[in-house]
Formats: sequence, structure tokens, C-alpha cells
Amino acid sequence: MTRTAEQMKGRVGRLARLMPSGPSNAARTPFVLLVVLLLAGGLISLLLLNSALNEGSFRLSKLKRETTELTDEQQALQRDVDNYSEPDALERRARELGMVPGGSPAFLDRDGTVRGTPEQATAQPSPAAAPEPEASSSPPASPSGSATAAPSASPTTPSTASAPAAQDTPSPTPNTPTPTPTSSGR
Repeated sequence: MTRTAEQMKGRVGRLARLMPSGPSNAARTPFVLLVVLLLAGGLISLLLLNSALNEGSFRLSKLKRETTELTDEQQALQRDVDNYSEPDALERRARELGMVPGGSPAFLDRDGTVRGTPEQATAQPSPAAAPEPEASSSPPASPSGSATAAPSASPTTPSTASAPAAQDTPSPTPNTPTPTPTSSGR
């Protein structure tokens, strides 16, 4: 037994030589410093990430507000386009530009033949535009005469082609003021 005890003491002695005897503060200092640096770096990176997310959130809310404003503006512009595209508004604007409704259309075939009979568009002067051409280019109409009985000008004059033919509406007398149509809502 003594031999085994001596062998055990020899093993313990060899193991004791491998392990340093006494407290070792020099080995713990770099480890503690490394842990503190990692924690500080993680905290700083978290703060930077949080700041970047907040900045993105502010930018997102600003872009949403701009999108809402631009959507409102787009809807207002679409309402304006719709108002200008209404048939009454188009007709009124066409009359202001001196346009008249066209007659029956004529078509050209691929071989050059004409289908239909081409006609020049003619129309009666518009009641709203009638006083201007009559006062400048012809003598004033009598109060008893109607706007359809006004003297006609040459076909090349733009004032003749200033109104579409309105057969179903009665024409007012020249002395009666004609109300101008207005668009609804604006």
C-alpha cells in the first residue's frame, strides 16, 4: 500500500506542478476587459440601431404625409379633368373656339373610293356669340326678327361656324340676355 500511496503522491505532485499555485489575477484582467468591451460595443450598436430606426420612422411618416397630400391633389386634378370632359363643357368650349358640329361623315376605302357624301359643316350662329358678329360685320337685326333670321356671312368667316345647330331649343330674341352655363361645384 505504501507503494500506491507514493504513486498517488507522485501523480498529485506532477499535477500540482502543472497548475500554478496561488491566486492568478493576471489571467482574469484581460478576460474581464474583453467582456466589458463586448458589452459596451453591444450597447453602443444598439443605440445606433435604435437611432437609425427612429430616423427611418420619421422619414416614413413624412413620406406618408406627402403621399396623402399628393393623392388629394391628384384627386382634385382628376375632378377638374372630369368637369372639363363633360359633354356640356366640351360643347361650350368648342363654341368658344368657333367649332360647329359635323354632318354625316365620309370614309375613304383602301382603294381610294369615298363612302358617304362629304359635306361642309354649317351651323346657325350661337345665341351667345350672335351679337358680336352681327354688330361688327352686318347691320343690327330688327327686334322682331329671331337669331335664325339674321343675315348670313361668308362660309370662310369663323363667326359663321361658331355654334352647333340646336334645332330642338328655341332661339332667344337678340334683345334677351342669354344666361351663360356654369360648371357645378366650382
